[in-house]
Amino acid sequence: MSQTVDNIKPCYPLFRDADYVESLANKRETVEEVASPEKIEETFAWTTTAEYQELNFKREALTINPAKACQPLGAVLCSLGFEKTLPYVHGSQGCVAYFRTYFNRHFKEPVACVSDSMTEDAAVFGGQKNMFDGLENARALYKPEMIAVSTTCMAEVIGDDLNAFIGNARKEGHVPEDFPVPFAHTPSFVGSHTTGWDNMFEGIQRYFTLNEMEDKVVGSNGKINLVPGFETYLGNYRVMHRMMQEMGVDYSLLCDPAEVLDTPADGEFRMYDGGTSIAEVKDAPNAVDTLLLQPWQLVKTKKFTQQTWKHDVPALNIPMGLAWTDDFLMKISELTGKPIPESLTRERGRLVDMMTDSHTWLHGKKFALYGDADFVMGMTQFLMELGAEPTHILCSHANKRWKKAVEKLLAESPYGASGKVYVNHDLWHLRSLCFTDKPDFLIGNSYGKFIQRDTLHKGKDAEVPLIRIGFPIFDRHHLHRMTTMGYEGAMYILTTLVNAVLERLDEETREMGVTDFNYDLVR
Repeated sequence: MSQTVDNIKPCYPLFRDADYVESLANKRETVEEVASPEKIEETFAWTTTAEYQELNFKREALTINPAKACQPLGAVLCSLGFEKTLPYVHGSQGCVAYFRTYFNRHFKEPVACVSDSMTEDAAVFGGQKNMFDGLENARALYKPEMIAVSTTCMAEVIGDDLNAFIGNARKEGHVPEDFPVPFAHTPSFVGSHTTGWDNMFEGIQRYFTLNEMEDKVVGSNGKINLVPGFETYLGNYRVMHRMMQEMGVDYSLLCDPAEVLDTPADGEFRMYDGGTSIAEVKDAPNAVDTLLLQPWQLVKTKKFTQQTWKHDVPALNIPMGLAWTDDFLMKISELTGKPIPESLTRERGRLVDMMTDSHTWLHGKKFALYGDADFVMGMTQFLMELGAEPTHILCSHANKRWKKAVEKLLAESPYGASGKVYVNHDLWHLRSLCFTDKPDFLIGNSYGKFIQRDTLHKGKDAEVPLIRIGFPIFDRHHLHRMTTMGYEGAMYILTTLVNAVLERLDEETREMGVTDFNYDLVR
């Protein structure tokens, strides 16, 4: 099983060499006690049936591959969007290693985040001592200008009180009285990563503005606030900056981690780079209004903004696709009095041209999709604008109100007639649907590749190819730099979708002398 310098192989195809094949076969036979290949195939075939789907959808006490992550993950991403801010998680070291690894794999970038390493004794006696030492050490070692604290399961189960602990840390001198330490309770066993982002952002709002509203006057700074929500496409932050600048709008993007998650390799290490300044947060209540880019995922943020900042927070959808980007820009124009510039009008026209060029290939194609609530809703809207048909629409962590809203959206278009919406369901449910009511394509994050593999195992005709749009994308590189919002984002999504359709058509027609009568050079 040795390799030579002249012929070093990765695990594939190395494990296909005869000696490895023999070794793995011996292992299966002697120690694994696996079922026979015939039994495995029989069971697999059964899991593709309508009978199995009916049982699968009756599941109550088990979740298999939910299309979501936990609250502290979202809190960490939110914290990274503020200038010289260190995310701090009150909990076990292993949890924070998971958050860092998750983001490392998606962004291909180091992610600063610390833990106060709660262990068994903290689980019994509470984690206040860990927080005292952790805050003091984090500030001394990493020299942030703000530390944003969130929690994990352990701290929440035992009932640790962040407000009390941080207050006691100040009294004991572990952190200066004037040093910003906003916090949010983010229990992993409820909600999701989008809930955690919302909780952390509301915690930062509350810390800097709750007790400083006396001198605030809505509209006095002439700005528009944009709140992105849990957003991992770095191009979306950049496209918001670009569109606002082209309109000549004075604005604040409240949370912008694009630079710290996309630093250049130029020989200089940047633990902190870019981000929304504390001054912008403090000034945010003086804005004309606040627009939420992912409103279904920003419940607490919306409530605080309306009740404390006294902003209207217009009812808008995520600015994805043609019509909803139109709505967004027209609302900005209405609030600021700034006209939509010719540059954005021309960009819109290019998108319409692209839609006209590609609609014949996308018309009638069926797509199953999954992901976060606002992303899935925006993708559903844009698919129907393209003449495509969203069939199975799944969000693991959305509520019944969201389900009704998506069903209403589907009812407004002839392309939504066959669409069905699923909340509190997971990717194992979606796997069943891909077997019993096959879509042409699947749209979602990297975890969908296992559905593609399983459907292919049944036969090439049963395969449902995955189009990777969403979070996380672990098995492809640099997609996180792309854009899904605005006209630019719609162009990227359209390009991705239509080329996936054309690539699939080439796959199906390249057999020489059999199907290559349609293996065309021009598509």
